[in-house]
Amino acid sequence: MLDYASLSALAAVVREGSFERAARALHVTPSAVSQRIRLLEERVGSALVVRGQPCEATETGRRLCQHVDRVSLLEQELQGTLPALAPEGVARVALPVAVNADSLATWFAPAVAAFAAQAPVLMQVAVDDEDHTSDWLRSGAVLAAVTATARPAVGCNSRPLGTMRYLATASPAFVQRHFPQGVGAGSLGKAPSLVFNTKDQLQARWARRQCHRHVELPRHTLPSPHAFVTAALAGMGWGLQPEVMVRAHLKAGHLVELVPGTPLDVPLHWQQARAASTLLDELTRHLTRAAAAALLPH
Repeated sequence: MLDYASLSALAAVVREGSFERAARALHVTPSAVSQRIRLLEERVGSALVVRGQPCEATETGRRLCQHVDRVSLLEQELQGTLPALAPEGVARVALPVAVNADSLATWFAPAVAAFAAQAPVLMQVAVDDEDHTSDWLRSGAVLAAVTATARPAVGCNSRPLGTMRYLATASPAFVQRHFPQGVGAGSLGKAPSLVFNTKDQLQARWARRQCHRHVELPRHTLPSPHAFVTAALAGMGWGLQPEVMVRAHLKAGHLVELVPGTPLDVPLHWQQARAASTLLDELTRHLTRAAAAALLPH
């Protein structure tokens, strides 16, 4: 049998990022946390935590953390049906999920906020590119994720959410300056583009679709969807923006499409661990309703 006091210590270190903060969260000493993790590492025969700033779980450690998260959900559900097990009230349980930044900035945040306002949870939302959030599921770091991948990770279910439409936009002055002869491989190779981070391939995919070949794009890096819009309005560069975030600016003429009528549609899916949990199922219902209202049908 696994020692759940040690597992809780491991999960706290990974969640809090240090042994000291984990000890404060668990109301024990840092040496007690260290001892529990050392005993657990001896039991499983491998390292579970990479000491650093912050501390991070190894692959084995992440899988154990996912196990703790699943057990916590099941225990919380049991407390709800058997109040005698929780005389002081049902404790809030951590619910780790991953989502792409554009969804978080548009339809996801209101839905998860409405869910967390009435559910006994502590949401832990990780942000990554929609092509990479499924990696968080496979590693065991989260229990559910918004992904661009329909094929479910091992041990997960997958359901379609809808399609997020992106438009390649820039300010009228930017387009006049950088694309006076139209949009092509030559002009795209010189005009500054906007990317979220090094994983962001939306601009490159759109450029390839227009030019039928790869174009090396000069890039500004801005890890914020709202900063993307601000930068485009200011003439800093061009980028793929969620249609819902730029619709009003396009109507007002503050932004224009680089090539009208050339959207890039990204299908999104919700993948969740198969652990039977009423809380996880309720979160899924909140998110699928919000996605159906905000996204285009598949």
